[in-house]
Amino acid sequence: MFDHLIHADWSMDERKRWMTMATRQKDGWLIDSACQAASPSVFVKELAEIGQNGRLLVGFDFPIGVPSAYGVQTGFADFPAALRAFGEGDWSEFFKVADIPAEISLRRPFYPRVSRKGSARIELAAGLGVPMFADLLRKCERRTQYGPEGCVLFWTLGGNQVGKGALTGWREVIRPAMLDGARLWPFDGTLDELSQSAGVVLAETYPAEAYTIFDGRFLRSESKGRQVDRLNKAPAIHRWALANSVQLSPSLIAQIDTGFGPRKTGEDAFDAFAGIVKMIEVAERRRKEISHPWPETTVWEGWILGR
Repeated sequence: MFDHLIHADWSMDERKRWMTMATRQKDGWLIDSACQAASPSVFVKELAEIGQNGRLLVGFDFPIGVPSAYGVQTGFADFPAALRAFGEGDWSEFFKVADIPAEISLRRPFYPRVSRKGSARIELAAGLGVPMFADLLRKCERRTQYGPEGCVLFWTLGGNQVGKGALTGWREVIRPAMLDGARLWPFDGTLDELSQSAGVVLAETYPAEAYTIFDGRFLRSESKGRQVDRLNKAPAIHRWALANSVQLSPSLIAQIDTGFGPRKTGEDAFDAFAGIVKMIEVAERRRKEISHPWPETTVWEGWILGR
């Protein structure tokens, strides 16, 4: 399906931006070690160079899409068209997070910029013209039997907020890559369709969903932020690789066998690796790329690869 896979654990903090690359071999995949991503401009250029000579699928752990309840109000045909316009002309304030409820609008939908007493989710719903805050959840973010409810894209408070990461990723990577010819999954087609020719395809991922693939889910007594707990997953990772014809580079083995190191960024490197595991599972068709192809999924909301 694809010749190369890259998974990027992205963050507003450049020190916490890590990536892992997998390359298709005759009898499986070779995964290289996790490394810090280059600056956005260099990173986008590197993706384009790889895409010139092969079929590259790139996964990012931030939302790529908007809730349809919001999207249909913008007047654009779909999310890719809207994303090209965000930050320009009448939409120049799109990437500027609102400070107070009065600043929330269709063209400035992210709120609040900082925590302040009295900030309420209902203010965001009212400002965006929807009856309930839950109406701003994309279908792939809703609670299922496999996982809890995600965070609304436009709400930028809390430990699980994803809005600021999306703003950074869209502006620094996704839009520039689109200008270079990159295509967005699932808006521009299925993976089978998008992998018929050389080029770059961008997709949304959720690394934590990959933990169960290699039996690496963290227990309540464990923390992804602790090296010893990451190290405990090493035997399971090696078993998964052996069972699925996945070769691990020597440098990646060294990372796995040391719990991805003692530094705080070890958890980011771990997620960069976990995301590539999920992408391989999808590329090998052991997992469906998308479970429910609702119309709004391919127009506005997008999907989390393999959910």
